[in-house]
Amino acid sequence: MDFERVSFAFFIVFALTINFGFFAGDIDNPAHHHVMELYSAIIISLIATIIKLGDRTHIGSVLLATSLVADLHLLGAAIIWGYSQHVSDTGVTPDIMATIVSVSGGALIANITSVVLLVIETVVVRR
Repeated sequence: MDFERVSFAFFIVFALTINFGFFAGDIDNPAHHHVMELYSAIIISLIATIIKLGDRTHIGSVLLATSLVADLHLLGAAIIWGYSQHVSDTGVTPDIMATIVSVSGGALIANITSVVLLVIETVVVRR
């Protein structure tokens, strides 16, 4: 068993699952979306991106692209949250929370794409 491949797959799947954990719930209810879960999703996504930097295959380039997209979406969601919480006078309203969750949904789609590509690559390598 190749530990490098195991850790590679682990972080790709972990990025998806933790992103889904943040995304799940009523879209406009701040009680259903915790800031630490978003923070964790960002950290795991960045780790997955760093791991993907070493893959020099064509599919590795596509995996890196999906990871970069997820990172940008999650960082965008965190910036919106931070701005609304600390700079704006309104705080995190249901409308702003819906925007944060929607932006994190883009990261979720990118992470799903990444996992699908990982499964395809695994099936192709096995043959």
